[in-house]
Amino acid sequence: MSTTMSGMLGASAALSMGSFNVSSPDRPFHIPALAFRSDYFLGSRRMLGCRMRLPKRRFQGTVAVNSVASEVKKGVSKKTQRPVYPFAAIVGQDEMKLCLLLNVIDPKIGGVMIMGDRGTGKSTTVRSLVDLLPEIRVVAGDSFNSDPDDPESMSEDVRQRVEREEQLPSVMTKITMVDLPLGATEDRVCGTIDIEKALTEGVKAFEPGLLAKANRGILYVDEVNLLDDHLVDVLLDAAASGWNTVEREGISMSHPARFILIGSGNPEEGELRPQLLDRFGMHAQVGTVRDAELRVKIVEERAKFDRDPKAFRESYMQEQLKLQNQIFEARKRLPKVQIDHSIRVKISQVCSELNVDGLRGDIVSNRAAKALAALKGREEVAAEDVMTVIPNCLRHRLRKDPLESIDSGLLVVEKFYEVFG
Repeated sequence: MSTTMSGMLGASAALSMGSFNVSSPDRPFHIPALAFRSDYFLGSRRMLGCRMRLPKRRFQGTVAVNSVASEVKKGVSKKTQRPVYPFAAIVGQDEMKLCLLLNVIDPKIGGVMIMGDRGTGKSTTVRSLVDLLPEIRVVAGDSFNSDPDDPESMSEDVRQRVEREEQLPSVMTKITMVDLPLGATEDRVCGTIDIEKALTEGVKAFEPGLLAKANRGILYVDEVNLLDDHLVDVLLDAAASGWNTVEREGISMSHPARFILIGSGNPEEGELRPQLLDRFGMHAQVGTVRDAELRVKIVEERAKFDRDPKAFRESYMQEQLKLQNQIFEARKRLPKVQIDHSIRVKISQVCSELNVDGLRGDIVSNRAAKALAALKGREEVAAEDVMTVIPNCLRHRLRKDPLESIDSGLLVVEKFYEVFG
């Protein structure tokens, strides 16, 4: 059997064959053991080429959830982390920066889609947001960043503990930003069964994926328009329901997956599926800077950062702290912000006259206007707040007309002035 199995797996898998005994309530029996590295087995069916069944009674009980990612994260020192370009040092691109800040203030806006020319700092700007992210309260030791006060954001395990009236120890942690690589497998995104633990310990163990890590955080997809269709379907399902359900090897596992979806891409490299585009709350258009002085400033700032990242970051520390404080105050102020009924009616009128499908455009426009008012330190939404955010909220929701020469954002602005006067 050793020769057969090695042939199925290929020489590159570097397997060593042995054996071990597994006890069953009925009788002991002998099965081959595989000594292997777990990273070869992210997709058990595809890579093993066969399925080895253990006695069903052996697997009865609760599902263990591995928290490998959180353990690795704890061991990483801030001094050894890769330096991130400061958000305050980004020159220009005000539309993109505003959309990102508004989503941090109110995550329910639904994320940002950033489209623009290559080399315009899209991914640099998104990743620089990490330093500004506020802290949230999570259940200690939970792999899904469960909220101890919100049942909708609790994992099944935490919810059962609440029902048993257990005390939930909680800690404050920064909102996480998770990168979704284009080449990620579906198992890595959704979560998978730990085959090694199943074979060696006889335990069904669920290993959380990127969607679990991104719960109550940010999921960033660079070059999102090049993402494989099967991963797009996974994102659509999770974004629509706020939950991720994994069906693997007889296990049904669900966990909350509420995240801010941020995507970036170059429109020349391909269009985004309309179903996914509609899931982004806002859309930012990024263009190449044409002013020669600004271009020189950007090049000089980047050269300083590459020469001495630590000194460059320290030079922007005060501006970064000021931005952090603004975001913190805006998040506290947001629940108090009011929007007048007449402004709500006019927002819906704009959406209706532009033939925007569905009501998502109305909802996002209201939320974004309130977040902007909170950022400006006000508790009442003004018409100018709506004018600032409504092109970003509706631009990507308009039906495409191949004969139309005018930018869709300008169409929204024209309709705004027509309705608001």
